[in-house]
Order: sequence, then structure tokens, then C-alpha cells
Amino acid sequence: MSTEIYEGNRPRYEGHTTLEMHGMAPIPVAERYGRLHRVFTVWFTPNLVPAAFFIGTLATATFVGVGFGLGVAAIVFGTLLGGLLVAVLGTFGPKSGAGQLPLGRLSFGKSIVLPGVLQWLSTIAWDAINAIFGAEAVHILIHVPFWVGLLVVLAMQGLLGLFGYEMMHVFQKWMSIVLGAMFVAVTVKVASVGNFHAAASAHGASLVGGFILMVTLAASFVISWGAYASDYSRYMKPDASRAGIFVLSLLGVSLSSIWIEILGVAAASQVASSTSGGIQRLMGGGFLGGLALVAIWIGTVSVNGMNDYSGSLALQAAGARIKRPYVAVVVTALAFGLTMWLNTGNLTTKFENVLLFVTYWVPPFAAVQMVHWWRNRGRVDATKITDFGRLASGWEALVALLVGFGAAVPFMNTTLFVGPATSGWLHGGDIAFYVGFVVGGAVYSVIRIVETGSVREVSTGRRTAEQVGAPGAGEPVPVPSDA
Repeated sequence: MSTEIYEGNRPRYEGHTTLEMHGMAPIPVAERYGRLHRVFTVWFTPNLVPAAFFIGTLATATFVGVGFGLGVAAIVFGTLLGGLLVAVLGTFGPKSGAGQLPLGRLSFGKSIVLPGVLQWLSTIAWDAINAIFGAEAVHILIHVPFWVGLLVVLAMQGLLGLFGYEMMHVFQKWMSIVLGAMFVAVTVKVASVGNFHAAASAHGASLVGGFILMVTLAASFVISWGAYASDYSRYMKPDASRAGIFVLSLLGVSLSSIWIEILGVAAASQVASSTSGGIQRLMGGGFLGGLALVAIWIGTVSVNGMNDYSGSLALQAAGARIKRPYVAVVVTALAFGLTMWLNTGNLTTKFENVLLFVTYWVPPFAAVQMVHWWRNRGRVDATKITDFGRLASGWEALVALLVGFGAAVPFMNTTLFVGPATSGWLHGGDIAFYVGFVVGGAVYSVIRIVETGSVREVSTGRRTAEQVGAPGAGEPVPVPSDA
């Protein structure tokens, strides 16, 4: 089966914002580029959005009720936990030259169809969550109907996702400055009107449960990026510093998320409705209110462009033989209907449900990828991922994902379903992410150990230049078998 559908025109250097027709095929070693600092900006900018602000306000909601102090502690702890996942997986990009879901074909084989489709649907869900704020900002700013504002936002993000990897990095670099300055203005305003002494409304065991839930809500915002992580480092050279990628990814995704979520906690009592209009009124309207709306508009385009790009790679990984840019456009179009639905009824309830449900599967999926990577010592041949017909069944990874997810069910907490462990001894706390990660990784490890009789994959003592990142990909290069 031809794999040319996954290849095509691609950027060759920083600032080369050509239309990227290239899809999930690994990036050839000789064509890798990109400086390390771009890892920070590509993860810092997309979290400067109202969705993060909204998560912060949940700390004072009745079903959480932890107040300002514990709310901030939960946000910091949860964000760093989720950020670790992004930081680790991001280091896989330079070594493999492949995106996160495409790289999952090595461990999941043909069963990648399930996580690939889940990720594709998740990107549509995140598009809708973010777009509802951006569309409202456009609606207020230029006085057009909500659906027109939504079309404006979707068109801009669709264009960003269409052009792809390099355009994404360039846009996020400059917007880190623009949005950073705009949110500094928001911070100054919140500092003068915010409530930094809000007491907890929950007490005793309920307070503990609320704290655990808030940690998970904060973690969920960044954990979802784990399924995107190597998408934005796959063009980097194989010898790029793993420690540098880890630290810069963790700092990028964490600092912006923590910053905006803390603003949400502080301003929760001042924002009657956690929407773009509510943030505008918080700023006192006028110039500052307009500035906040512009920041929301740009931030929505920033984060959703990444959703559209990664969604296109995910659907290709699931087996869709469609050129990447066309898939990105489809993701954008489907987000329109879901956004219109989110804009009706109780946004807080729908927001929480979507936020958690679209990320519950990510930890066991990531755990399988991490175990596979560790067992192979990071020596993977990503050239094998393009031909779906030659993939193994991958039943081991699929079983681990399903068992991990199943084990997490009793520990979930949403308005649609509350697990028995959560409603009982956890008093509303949600630890489904952590259970799913540990169980999923453990199950996959055990299955592979039983199959191979070894903790690590048996080395052949040889690997290709593509695997070690040397010129002349395809030539066998001897390496020590115990390296």
C-alpha cells in the first residue's frame, strides 16, 4: 500500500511558513531543524485562554469549595503533575521524528484506531470549549451574531492548522509576547479587585475531596496536551537536548496555565458569569475591556490551531488516508456544531463533563507509550508506522488501555457519572487519571514481560542510522547490545 498520502511539502527551516502537505510520516533526519527555545513558546502561548481562567473559578464553586489558598495549591500541584506527562512525551519527537499518535502505532499496532479516533474527537471537543469564548469575544467586539463570530474564529484557526507545524511555531512565538502583555494588564486589574482571602466553603472530609477534585481539574487542562506532545518537536534534530526539551516543555505548559487559573480563582467572585463578557466587565469595559476581548480572540485561535493540526495527525494515525490539511479543515468544521451546543444550557456543567471525559483515556495511553519507549531504550524505528497493513495487531497495548480505563471508572467524578470510590471514601475527589496511568502501564509491562521473558526488549545489536539520527538513513549501524 502506498504511503505517499502521509508525505508531501514541508518546512525546511525556521520561518519557512510554507503550506505543509506533509502528514504523519517521520521527518527525515537530514531535514530536521529548530532551536530549543521554541519548545517553550509553543507550549506557553496556547494556555493563555479563558478556559484556563474558567478552571480557576471552579475552586470556589459549591461542588469544589476549597477557597483561594487551597485552590492555588491544587492548581500548582495538578498543573505540574499534568505537565510532567507533556514534558516526558515531548522528548520522543526528536528521537523518532514522529507525532504522538502516529508514534503510538509502534506499540498499539492496528489497535491504534481506537486512541486515534478518541484523540481526533477530543481535539474537536477542545475546539468547541475554547471557541465558545472566542466567538463571544468577536460577537461583543464587532457586534455580529454569535454564530458569525464563531465562523470568524474557526476560519482563522483553520488557516493556522492548515499551514501546519512551522506556522504554528512562528505564531505562538509572537503571540507569547502579545498575549503575555495583554494578560499582564488583566493581572493588574485582578490584583486591585480580586478576592485573595476567599475561605473554603467545604469542611472536613468534603474539603479533602474538593481539593483532590480541584487538583484533577487543573491536571486535566494540561494532561490533554500529552497526546499532542511530540507533534511539536518532531522536526527537531535527534541530538536536541532531552533535558532541555523536558524542562522547557514543563515550564511552558505550566507557567501559563497556573498564571491564568490563579487569576480565575481570585476573580471568581467578581465575575458573575465565567464568559468573555464576564471578563470584559471585570476589566471595567472601555479600552481595557476591549483589550481583554482581543486577547481572548487571539488566544482562541492560538490554542485551536494546535487542536486542528494535532487532530489531523491523529486521524491519519487511526488509518484515514486523507491528506493532513484536509483533515484539519474537517476538524474545524465539526467544531462549529459542538460549539453551538455548548453555548446553550448550563455551560459550567457541560464544561466540566467535556473537560474530564475527553482526557480520561490519555493517561493509560501515555503510560503504554512510555513503557514501550523505556523497554526499547528509546531506539524505535518510526519508518514502520506509515504502512497500516504491516502493523502488528497491538492487542497488548489495547488491553492495557482498556483495563487502565476500566480501573479508573470507580474513581471518576462528573455530573453524568460518579464512581463508587469517589462518592464513598474519596468524598467527591477524582483520582481516575492516576489510577488509569498506573494500571495501564503496569498491565502493558506485565504482558510484554510474559511474552518476551525480559524486562527490556531483546536487542539485535544493530539498528539503522534512522534510529540513531545519523546521516545516510537506512544503513545498518552496529551498536553495543547492552547500550
